[in-house]
Amino acid sequence: MPEGDTVYRAATNLDKVLRGQTLTATDFRVPAFATVDLTGEVVDGVIPRGKHLLHHIGDLTLHTHLKMEGSWHVYRHGTKWRRPAYQARVVLETADWVAVGFDLGLVELVARDADDSVVSYLGPDLLGPDWDAAAALANLEADPAREVGLALLDQRVLAGVGNVYRNELCFLRGVLPTRPVGDVENRVKLIDLAHRLILANRDRVDRTTTGNLRGVTDWVYGRAGKPCLRCGTKILRGTLGESELELRDTYWCPHCQS
Repeated sequence: MPEGDTVYRAATNLDKVLRGQTLTATDFRVPAFATVDLTGEVVDGVIPRGKHLLHHIGDLTLHTHLKMEGSWHVYRHGTKWRRPAYQARVVLETADWVAVGFDLGLVELVARDADDSVVSYLGPDLLGPDWDAAAALANLEADPAREVGLALLDQRVLAGVGNVYRNELCFLRGVLPTRPVGDVENRVKLIDLAHRLILANRDRVDRTTTGNLRGVTDWVYGRAGKPCLRCGTKILRGTLGESELELRDTYWCPHCQS
């Protein structure tokens, strides 16, 4: 499941092979940009912003979002793709490489000088060079009655937290996702933990919040019916609170979280 760390690694890999390279062929397999051809343009870089990717290409910015199923792959010419061709939404070719965006939830081209407009609504980027913990905290506390599980998923609060981190952060801080933000003790530590967790996983292929890379990597996420690693109580799964929470699986320990 793509989260901020996944997008960061994707941007790093893409930037490594595309930066400074001239595009020899492009294929945008979405109706709005099907006739666009950026052949001959130079890629100036690929930048992650929360869970968004910004390819700077000539005077344009290619803005993509992985959503739930998307991914970017990089191949040598002639190498078989690991996903079926019908799932490809964007293909960028250089003399040496083929970058393919599969099942992208969002694809758009905007003017380079206006690229900030597509991500300006985002809160502080957990993996950005301009990470601002104070601003993230202020965003979190702006609505003290809101359920903390909803607030953590809101990219306007802080950018980069997805459902895995949302569940794990709530467990590690001992709070139910339905607890109002104003009732969460030491919200500073919650923000700090979010930053430390995603930073620790930034360069890992396999994400872990338990510190274990060979055994159980998550405290509660995906562990419904299994014993809590701390107390042995069965992990629960379901919908908590308002309907927005029902859009994502929620996991919690009824003993360790309250």
